[in-house]
Amino acid sequence: MKVPHPIPYQGSKRQIAHHILAYFPREIGTLIEPFAGSAAISIAAACYGKASRFHLNDINKPLMALWQEIINDPQGIAVSYERLWVKQQDNPRRFYDYVRDEFNRTQRPDYLLYLLARCVKASIRYNPKGEFNQSPDNRRLGRDPKKMADDIFAASYLFRGRTIITSKDYREVLRAATRSDLVYMDPPYQGVCESGDPRYYKGVIFQEFIQDLEYLNTQMVPFILSYDGRTGNKKFGRELPAELGLYRIEI
Repeated sequence: MKVPHPIPYQGSKRQIAHHILAYFPREIGTLIEPFAGSAAISIAAACYGKASRFHLNDINKPLMALWQEIINDPQGIAVSYERLWVKQQDNPRRFYDYVRDEFNRTQRPDYLLYLLARCVKASIRYNPKGEFNQSPDNRRLGRDPKKMADDIFAASYLFRGRTIITSKDYREVLRAATRSDLVYMDPPYQGVCESGDPRYYKGVIFQEFIQDLEYLNTQMVPFILSYDGRTGNKKFGRELPAELGLYRIEI
């Protein structure tokens, strides 16, 4: 089947998922994503039979509430999205601003899905108060409701009945992982954490994260980590300590 992606999300590993799946172990108890976001890796793993149980976690509570709706009530969230998409026709910019204000007040999952489909580059931005403040992409009206519904129902089919959804600190999720599981991590990168980037609810402290990776090693919990990198000769972030014994692969 076509790999569905109901949640548009900047920074998703959707385009390189096949490279990452190539390093999955043969047997996985539960695939755990502590920084799930759009869950691109879990979706791909489910689609290609690389895992059969999943734990999606993200500190962003409205995002995980949206995942709950997609998995457990695909019809409801698809209809809600279509209603919002149709209502915007008379004045798309004014309607977007209205939905954004209402989302900040109510945290409704259908409002978040509409905003992600309409905002610039599918990129979440938050102000210092934690309010969604990204502007709309005025060149388009967002994803067609029929295509959105197709991906929502496909994702629900892949995840329903075998997925845990949580919104906890990632460290709590790591402590529950076992050596029969696989943890895939795509945390906020070092540069954006140090600058207080508005794309994230909460950053990850580098030294604390190193301790978390050491913990996974001591517990013999398998993990794959997407973290910083380079463009040409320009490197981003500090390299992880050699003592962790990790195998670095550039994609």
